[in-house]
Amino acid sequence: MHAMVLREAGKPLDLTELPVPQPDAEQLLLRVESCAVCRTDLHVVDGELRDPKLPLIPGHQIVGIEEATNTRFGVPWLAWTCGVCAYCRSGRENLCDNAKFTGYTVDGGYAQYAVADRRYCFPIPGNYTPAEAAPLLCAGLIGFRAYRMTGDAARIGFFGFGSAAQILVQIARADGREVYAFTRDGDSAAQQFARDMGAVWASGSSAAPPHPLDAAIIFAPDGSLVVTALRNLVKGGSVICAGIHMSDIPSFPYEMLWNERSIRSVANLTRADGEQFFQRIASLRIETRRTVYPLDHANEALSDLRDGRLTGTAILDPWPASPSRG
Repeated sequence: MHAMVLREAGKPLDLTELPVPQPDAEQLLLRVESCAVCRTDLHVVDGELRDPKLPLIPGHQIVGIEEATNTRFGVPWLAWTCGVCAYCRSGRENLCDNAKFTGYTVDGGYAQYAVADRRYCFPIPGNYTPAEAAPLLCAGLIGFRAYRMTGDAARIGFFGFGSAAQILVQIARADGREVYAFTRDGDSAAQQFARDMGAVWASGSSAAPPHPLDAAIIFAPDGSLVVTALRNLVKGGSVICAGIHMSDIPSFPYEMLWNERSIRSVANLTRADGEQFFQRIASLRIETRRTVYPLDHANEALSDLRDGRLTGTAILDPWPASPSRG
């Protein structure tokens, strides 16, 4: 099979020919149909997440077919947990001390085949194509975990409007919430994208929203946005940091946090999150804006994401366009 392989953090991925991986008794062998590109992949490739498995096949938003049963599955970020630590035993497997993660500590989906623990795979609804479903496996799942942490907030600020925000704004709108989108200052294309997807207001992050926010979700990896969000938050409101990596949060006066405002982070996901997410969207068809890249253009997809040239989600197609595959 062909795969894009990370050999050293901070270096481009190499197109490599490898043997098709062989599953053990607990794993599925999947012919990868689509793999969405996540900002977390960028953090892994750029060395901002330490100690990845090397060499590594990145990618953790995988949709593939188990050819033995012709069943389509999705593979998320959480690849394995121990099941015996205090976190696992208390229903918080997302915090497992010994967890393994797809495309970080085990090989992922920037390849034509992948293996994954069957217990951590989700059946994909039949009304989604592989490319449509791929962003749901992290941008959707972990975004949904962040969204639920906002409680019953009626007005929610999204700071950074990319792959996760385009999914969550549709759920929020269906729930009767209002989303206020904050992008890089001057990024009119991203602001229009946010409005097109359902945001009631969109502007640069230095602008004040027309109404105070009941909650905010930070998707962009910029710690200064936590302070910006606090500045626009009502009493008792919450700021949810949805990313796995963020630059340092600047100091701010305590009075901005006072009145029972809170700052929380989201770590990984649980299998229950996945089950609840797919139940939630069973009657709500999620639309996403996507750009498809061939597998050997994975470095270009990562570069476009890194430099802010991407609108929506990048998708890797691991197979050539010709009828003969392999």
